[in-house]
Amino acid sequence: MKKIQLWPQDPLFKDGLLELAATVEKYDGENWRLWFRLPGDTSPALTGNADPFVLAVLFHAMEIPADLEIHGEVSPSLVRNLEEFQKAWALWRPEKYHPVEITASSMREQSPLHRKEVAMGFSGGVDSAFTAWQYRSGMQNLPGGQLTTGIMVHGYDIPIDQPDIFARAAEKARLMLASIGMDLITISTNIRALGSDWSDSHGAVLAASMLFFQKRFNTGLIASSYPYNDLVIPYGSSPLTDRLLTNDTFLIVHHGATHDRVEKIRQISQWAEARQYLRVCWSGSLLDRNCCRCLKCVTAMLIFRAVGQGSLPSFPADISDRDILRMKYNDIRSMRRYIRLLSAQAFTASTIRAMEMSFRINKLRLAAMKIPRVNKLIRRLEYRWFLDPDLAY
Repeated sequence: MKKIQLWPQDPLFKDGLLELAATVEKYDGENWRLWFRLPGDTSPALTGNADPFVLAVLFHAMEIPADLEIHGEVSPSLVRNLEEFQKAWALWRPEKYHPVEITASSMREQSPLHRKEVAMGFSGGVDSAFTAWQYRSGMQNLPGGQLTTGIMVHGYDIPIDQPDIFARAAEKARLMLASIGMDLITISTNIRALGSDWSDSHGAVLAASMLFFQKRFNTGLIASSYPYNDLVIPYGSSPLTDRLLTNDTFLIVHHGATHDRVEKIRQISQWAEARQYLRVCWSGSLLDRNCCRCLKCVTAMLIFRAVGQGSLPSFPADISDRDILRMKYNDIRSMRRYIRLLSAQAFTASTIRAMEMSFRINKLRLAAMKIPRVNKLIRRLEYRWFLDPDLAY
């Protein structure tokens, strides 16, 4: 089988940042440098092993497929867990992914931590805000310790070439977490340049980002995207497989699948800083704020309205019934999820009529776009009708 070799590099300090990098030698001989940049003062918390890099390149290797040879230290329990993880993805998407062998020049387990401190991936959106609020408001307890820190990754949903936008988004996240006694650590990475399918690989990258801090935290939380009764499989983060993205001394916990989006928003609506700084949008032109026009923004706005929070600082533009009528959906599955999400909420008769008409228009549009001769005409008409034809969910 083809082979990818990964060579961890010595840490580099520059301008207050610590860069942890690895050279990825691809099967065709091309070399590519993968890097993660972290605050320099986090150095005592960082692991010296290559576990995070293994997770970062795994989907790329499975897609080729090419065995992974790591020229550094890896936890044997991570390799064992990833055997099952890979088999799951090979069953879910056999046309795309194939299990590969992972070897390393050194196999050694990490020493368990005596301190009990927990981190979580934090984007400032509904899911991660709900997880932070659950634990810090006392609604839920962590057996592994106390949740103290959010980790936000630049290069995840905000492109790495937009540092100013990320800085503004991170400041909002920092203010949210500070209000409940949590810190924020920001990381940047060029991982998306590797070209793996982000819908599939984003959970592994988030787990990798938290695994760098194995000398400080013993648990990392990944906030759920979907509830148990509406799971999307395959998807890059799942309660079925997130637990496998780690070794024996650092626990990865998928949290929040017991609650749907309505209940999550109902709970975080009690959090003043969430109402002010929440950021759910990844479709707008400025990713440090909510565009108030894509379906993800509108869904959140409508649910907040339904739970008694009609006007929020984090959503500065209101949404009208005409705007709802002119929403655009990517596919039938998104439509059905949106219908289920909103059907039980208390809206005015005019808002309900706008939703129903929007569903019918999109259903006809999606059906018509399957006809080649009609497809081009439909796309032209989109710019005359939809609220923002470039934004969909």
